[in-house]
Amino acid sequence: KMVDPTLAEMGKNLNEAMKMLEDNQRKVDEENEKKYTRKDIPGPLQGSGQDMVSILQLVQNLMHGEEEEETSQAYRLQNVGEQGHMALLGHSLAAYISVLDRERLRKLTTRILSDTTLWLCRLFRYENGSAYYHEDDREGLLKVCRLVIHTRYEDYTIEGFNLLYAKQPVIYISSAARTGLGQALCNQLGLPLSCMCRVPCNTMFGSQHQMDVALLDRLIKDDVESGKLPLLLVANAGTPGAGHTDKLGRLKELCEQYNMWLHVEGVNLATLALGYVSSSVLAATKCDSMTLTLGSWLGLPAVPAVTLYRHEDPSLSLAAGLTSSQPVEKLRALPLWLSLQYLGHDGIVERIKHASQLSQRLLENLKNLDFIKTSVEDELSSPVVVFKFFREYSNRDQTSHAAQSSTLQHPIISNERHIYDTFNQWLGEQLAQLVPASGVDVVELEDEGTCVRFSPLMTSAVLGTEIQDVDQLVDCLKMKIPVLTSTLQLREEFEQEVRRTVGLMYIEDLSWPGLGVVRYNYHSDGKDDDKQEKELEKINTELLKKLNDLESDLTFSLGPEFGGQKNCVYIGMVTEDLDVSELVETIAATGREIEENSRLLENMTEVVRKGIQEAQLQLQKANEERLLEEGLLRQIPVVGSVLNWFSPFQASPKGRTFNLTAGSLESTESTYVSKAQGTGTTPPPTPTSSLAKQRLPGQKIFKRSLRSSDAFSETSSVSHCDDLEKTDQRPPTLSPGQEQGPLETENPEEQKEVPQATKTDTEDIQSDKSPHDCTRVEEQESQR
Repeated sequence: KMVDPTLAEMGKNLNEAMKMLEDNQRKVDEENEKKYTRKDIPGPLQGSGQDMVSILQLVQNLMHGEEEEETSQAYRLQNVGEQGHMALLGHSLAAYISVLDRERLRKLTTRILSDTTLWLCRLFRYENGSAYYHEDDREGLLKVCRLVIHTRYEDYTIEGFNLLYAKQPVIYISSAARTGLGQALCNQLGLPLSCMCRVPCNTMFGSQHQMDVALLDRLIKDDVESGKLPLLLVANAGTPGAGHTDKLGRLKELCEQYNMWLHVEGVNLATLALGYVSSSVLAATKCDSMTLTLGSWLGLPAVPAVTLYRHEDPSLSLAAGLTSSQPVEKLRALPLWLSLQYLGHDGIVERIKHASQLSQRLLENLKNLDFIKTSVEDELSSPVVVFKFFREYSNRDQTSHAAQSSTLQHPIISNERHIYDTFNQWLGEQLAQLVPASGVDVVELEDEGTCVRFSPLMTSAVLGTEIQDVDQLVDCLKMKIPVLTSTLQLREEFEQEVRRTVGLMYIEDLSWPGLGVVRYNYHSDGKDDDKQEKELEKINTELLKKLNDLESDLTFSLGPEFGGQKNCVYIGMVTEDLDVSELVETIAATGREIEENSRLLENMTEVVRKGIQEAQLQLQKANEERLLEEGLLRQIPVVGSVLNWFSPFQASPKGRTFNLTAGSLESTESTYVSKAQGTGTTPPPTPTSSLAKQRLPGQKIFKRSLRSSDAFSETSSVSHCDDLEKTDQRPPTLSPGQEQGPLETENPEEQKEVPQATKTDTEDIQSDKSPHDCTRVEEQESQR
């Protein structure tokens, strides 16, 4: 039974608040509200205040207000379980505990800090260690750097900058480390960037993501000879990109030789909690400090990161900020203290073990897939799996490819690398969209290029990844590989077809994941560049619309929103049964049709304008002639009326009609005589493209027939024989003479022979009852 009623009320309120915040249902009237309401605009603080339900409702609206506008692949909400509730409860308890009296607060915080530190050191095999809890995962390394500076520079507290200026410290960091880590350390420590030394990775032997130990040794010797002080080395137990582990054993020996501090960080440190640990990761237990990010490993929200370190002087640790005399600072460990007790030792190990099993299952399935290249450190156990699509050449293709690349070595290799990077970028985005629970993402590696990364230690606990999600990921990958392979094979053929086709221009865009980019060229003499550019845009836009209206499996678009070429048609991924020649022919013919229609409209507009001007001149001339014929007296108002009454003037109405077909002016006298408007000449047919192609039933456009031509001809021959048998066995309704009546006037002798031949053929067919004797039927047909 809980004694403190405040704690019971706090737990109850937290459960109610979480239920309200996790409720994603929407009311109908809320969905019909405007996008920007008054609540979305910052306003003054209400004087009367609000209750807790209203405040939580506002928080929920801010959390899920834009949910319907986001795409499904971009929206991921962490599934906060019971262990997450314990972590969130820790923040509420920390605020409540901070109001206790100082002595009771000191005892409580000391117990929480010592328990959490002891559990973590035993769990991750780090003996006699201390712990520093921090929100930013880089803050622990920053405080460690200050500790090492205080340790190596004895009078640093008094002299400060003068000591660093006299003997410049050097911090060594791997080139595969997190982006911006070295610069952030220098900025926070107040050191120049020259104090940061980036150590390259292996180039000849070993993993290309591991720090080159021999080169590091030479760099340290050079710095010592130049009067600098090697201070600290940051190593990786799981690089941020590929998840590889540095040779920590050799690095520790090197650090002991030059009296340097060794700090280790990385996702592979989580495997220290398992029963079996690889020797490379196990060497991290001998380092001077390590940073653990338990929040992502265990799926705990809002828990701090932990830096475990070994140091014997507590005064220097206090000066560096690793320890604090304020009890409130020690309450940072409270959410982690509650969560670790809730999960227990077995629960923590089970979560890390489950993530390792997920990566191992994916790695085993990837070994059986063609055109997939993996980049893992250990084939037996690798917490991070990095793979990419890569099509290796066969012996014949490899010979031709080598001969081609010998002349243009650098451009071909560069273009090929860029194309594979684009395709793998598309592959990673597709997999993340199709299987969002897998947590795969796209990573850029220096040597491998763009790859797809699966790191379940960082995502599985948050997203709830299971074995079936990995299997679904493999199934989706199997479906995408043929599409990637076909598109890669047909890109070159598409480029050649477009370059051979008049009126089309091939646009080389290596960043487009698809078949290619094409533009219909529009050349018009006498037009300035602006008008020609507008006409080009109009034609290609209409071309894109017509291509999308076709019933095909291809995707046509204007390309990426940013960085793409203008006035082009981008063609997406294709399958192996694509008929490239038909596709290019259709694009060219459709473009020509649009251009001809556009020119016809322009010509018609110009002809009509000139015709109107000519008609006005002719009508003006006809009016002048009419005035001369009628005479001057008939133009006087009163006299003209009297004269017209005594002697009427007969004048036929003269007008002009414009023939759009012929583009000429014609007189309207024939219209008044016949009382009907003439039809004129027949207009020319509208220009159309001959895109019709004989297809099998159910075959879509741009698809090659899956049947062979021989099989198709045999089927057609058999069906034709069956039709002949049915026709010959049908009883005639007319006599032969009546059927051949129209021919009697031309050749009566031949007409007499035709009925007898028909009768003979009918008797022969009826005597032969075999329906499969197609040869005999074809001979009889030829006799007819």
